[in-house]
Amino acid sequence: MDEPYSTEPVVLLNEVFPQDTNSRGTLFGGRLLSIMDTAAGMASSKFAHKQFVTISIDSLKFMRPAYKGDIVEVTSRVVFTSRTTTGCYVVARRLTRSEWEPEDICAGFFFMVAVDSDMRPTPVPQHTPANEEEELLWKQAQRVRDSMLSEDG
Repeated sequence: MDEPYSTEPVVLLNEVFPQDTNSRGTLFGGRLLSIMDTAAGMASSKFAHKQFVTISIDSLKFMRPAYKGDIVEVTSRVVFTSRTTTGCYVVARRLTRSEWEPEDICAGFFFMVAVDSDMRPTPVPQHTPANEEEELLWKQAQRVRDSMLSEDG
């Protein structure tokens, strides 16, 4: 299989608009999940130059809210691969317009499957961890994936 086209992360910036919030003025979890899922799909496509669909999402950890008017910065990168799957580690941070200091609000693993025009799984380039941090993320993603696969069993 070919080498990955890019191992660089994808970063998305989104403003939290009033329609994205609940009655407390905080960002809906489902809206954040959508942004994070989009970033995982883009990182996977950038990595393999293929179309991807989401196959599973690890239990996300919502650490703190984002508020109306905040900027949400979502960073996604491929940290794991199997034959047809990429595992992306996705981190969401909130930034205020007055400080622009990132504060983690949510993180988790998104698993994406490359598909052909008939929606059949297709092979992807393989990711090779290049340092200790990448090795750790690979192992974490593999544990999450193995756990999900054993639950399907």
